[in-house]
Parts: sequence; C-alpha cells; structure tokens
Amino acid sequence: MEWIVIFGYSFALLIICLFSLEQLYLALLYRKTKKRPAYEALTHFPMVTVQLPVYNEKYVIDRLIDCVCALDYPKDKLEIQVLDDSTDETSDLVLNKIGEWTAKGIDIRHIIRPERVGFKAGALQYGLQKAGGEYIAIFDADFLPHPDFLMKTLSAFREDIGMVQTRWGHINQDYSILTRMQAFGLNAHFTVEQSARNASGKFMNFNGTAGIWRKACIEDAGGWQHDTLTEDLDLSYRAQLKGWKFEYLEGVTSPAELPVLVTAIKSQQYRWNKGAAETARKNCLHIWKSGQSFHVKLHALMHLFNSSVFLFLLIAAVLSIPMLYLKGAQPEFEIIFNLAGVFIVGFIGMTIFYWVSARASTPNFSLKYYLVHFPLFLIFSMGMALHNAIAVTEGYLGIKSPFIRTPKFNITSRKDSWKGNSYLTKGIAPLTIMEGLLALYFVFGVVTGIQMQDFGLMLFHTMLALGFGAVFFLSINPLNDAKTG
Repeated sequence: MEWIVIFGYSFALLIICLFSLEQLYLALLYRKTKKRPAYEALTHFPMVTVQLPVYNEKYVIDRLIDCVCALDYPKDKLEIQVLDDSTDETSDLVLNKIGEWTAKGIDIRHIIRPERVGFKAGALQYGLQKAGGEYIAIFDADFLPHPDFLMKTLSAFREDIGMVQTRWGHINQDYSILTRMQAFGLNAHFTVEQSARNASGKFMNFNGTAGIWRKACIEDAGGWQHDTLTEDLDLSYRAQLKGWKFEYLEGVTSPAELPVLVTAIKSQQYRWNKGAAETARKNCLHIWKSGQSFHVKLHALMHLFNSSVFLFLLIAAVLSIPMLYLKGAQPEFEIIFNLAGVFIVGFIGMTIFYWVSARASTPNFSLKYYLVHFPLFLIFSMGMALHNAIAVTEGYLGIKSPFIRTPKFNITSRKDSWKGNSYLTKGIAPLTIMEGLLALYFVFGVVTGIQMQDFGLMLFHTMLALGFGAVFFLSINPLNDAKTG
C-alpha cells in the first residue's frame, strides 16, 4: 500500500509538471509570434449562412437576433438560421423577432427539427443541410458579434483555410470575482494558446462559437457528429486531419456573457472537460497514425489530453496527506518529497504562461492585478478539481451523458440581477457534499503539517482547502455570487 501511495503521488506530480511545461512552451512561442498583417478589404461577397443554435434562451434571444441582423454585409448574400430546440417561450420570442427583421428585408428563418437528436451538434447538422451559404458563421446565444465580424473574418480565408476563429470578449468581466477569474483563465486560451498553436503550425480548435467555417470543410470532415460533448473540438481535429488549415484572429474580438454562478460554471466546465476527454479517446489513434510530423502529433495529443490535469491534481492532492505520514514514520521516504522540485518547475512554467497572457490581454496591466488574480484563479481551479476529474474520467471510460447547456442570465453590468431566473436548478448535489468534505480534509492536512512541523505542503493544502471550501459554499448558496471585490 505504501508503494501504491508513493507511485501515485509521484506519477501525478510528474504529469502535472509535463502539462505545465507545455504551457511554458506555448508562452515562449507566443512571445516570438509576429502579429499577422491586416487582411485586404473584401472585393467579393460570398453567400454566408449565420447559424444561431438556441435552447431555452428567453433572457438573451432578443439581443442575439438584433445583433446578428445588424451585421454589416449585403442583405442578398446573408441568411440567418435560428436553430431552435426550445421547450419554453423562447420560440414565441424568436417568432416575434423574425417578424420584425423580415419586414426590414433580412433573410432570417426559424428552424425547428422534428426530433431533438444530438443536441447542439444535431441542430447544426440539420441546419447545414438547409444552408445556402458557402460559409457558415456560428454564434451561441450569449454572444454579441460586432457589425464588422463577417468583413474581417471572410478576408482571412485563403484556398486551404477551412475555419477562422475569433477571440472571445467579456461583456460582464467586472461583474464579480467569479467573472474576473473566468476572464483571466479564458484570456490565456485566447491569447497564448490559440495564437501560439496557430502561428507555429500546430493543431488548434474551433471554440464552438464566434467563428466561421467553409461549408465544404465541414462536409469533407464528416459533418457535425454528436458522439462527444465537444462537437466543436471533434470537428476541428477531423478537419485538420483531412488537411484543412485554420486561422486564428486574436485582433478580432467577439463579446460574450460569462456565467455568474458557480453552478453555471460547473455545467460549462463539465461539458468542456468531459467532451475533451471523449474527443481524445475518439481521435488519438487517428492523430498518431496520421501523416503529420511527430512535433505536430505530440502537441495535438497534449492539447486533447490537457483536461487530464484535473484528474492528476486530485490524485496528488488526496495522496499528499498520507505522504506526510509516510515521511514522518519512515525518513527514508524523504527523497520522494524532493519531487516537490518537479512540481515547482511546473508551477514556474504555469506562472510564466499566465503572466504572458495577462500582459497581452489586460488593458492597464499591473503587477498588483496579476498578484491578485493569478492566486485566486489557481485556488478556484483547485476547488474544481473533483468536479472536473469526474468529468474527465467519465469521458475516458465512455460513460455517456446529455448535453447540459450553460444557463444565460443577460448580465451585462453590476446593476443587473439574475435572481428569479427560471433556468436555475435547485437542491444540493451529492458531488457538492463531497467538495465540502474535501475542504475539511485539506484543513486536516494543514493542521497535520503544523503538528508534525512539516511545512513543505502547507501552502498547497491551504489553497486546496480554500478552493474546495469556496466552491462548496458558492454551490449551496447560489444567492451569493461573489460580487464583492
């Protein structure tokens, strides 16, 4: 049993370090990346279909349709599909809006499938079969694209480009501590990760929204498939394995609303992490057997398996307290604790990664901003480890679950309130209780370290206790949205 604990703890730390070094590598690549030159203005206007997959979005559907219908593009070259799977009054709101914009000459259609099979992927595929556009732009319900979105993205297409992705913006970033932490993490993906991968010829991904596809690329890659929870990531890899190239436009921002409750963040994180694991399971052998270079294959696999970090973080965290006792009882295990140096190397890599992204994405960046938001982001991420580790494990084991949408609240400023939102779920999930128990477990780890006068893991256990405690508290108290600060 002792050696099981030792091996599990050591192996978990090593994997975390490897993924952190991958982040460091991307940060260094990003620093070397030259900004792309501006593309020439469009001289040819191809037919474009804009797809809006929606499901019970009564709080945001009006603003979404208004925003998309205001896109600056020739009316005779633009069609809009509202792919509506709703079971509430959203459908009535859609019909009213369509009536308004049809009267103004906009080609917008309300598309309802006979059966809601395949969730979002199924809706997109159903709409694709009816789409007349050579290009397909996609926006989730919480996005508010700028009028020049099509002009800027279409100009980035070359003959071999199959998809163009834009950077996500955040209309409510300053609403609360939770929204600021989410923005901090997402900005790292939409600056360092996407830009570095794209500029260096690595595989990147469509983010499910705020991007535009060449219709022929989607069809060539096999269309939208619903056997994973991240149909966007899955299609991205199938398309790139077919030889299509992607383009990422860091300088083009598509604003969106961030979730304001931990319960909403959990549903989003669950889908992203489980879907990534499912996509890795589905595509890893295809990647390895492909004709891509070893370098591209390696980073593609690191990308797809990245969500595994939460699983190994949880393993290392849980085993760290038994390791304290092993060290105290048998001093010869002291050498195992020297592996903390490996963890420190990984931590330094992660610190640089988020430093580079924060500097690139934060107006009026300051050391104070970083020293506040980076620790908060790490603590919250640690608190999500159990939830995300379960999602990842289910993905690798092939355990299927429905597509759970992230509820939208129409929150754009600190004055707005989500209270009374009919999409909120009630009750305390068993997983939330487990998060509370883990918070107590790591408080015990802090106390144990003090009693044994072994302070090497004190900071680690403190951050875990705070993280799990915060996630537990905010999950059972949805009326508290961490709006302070």
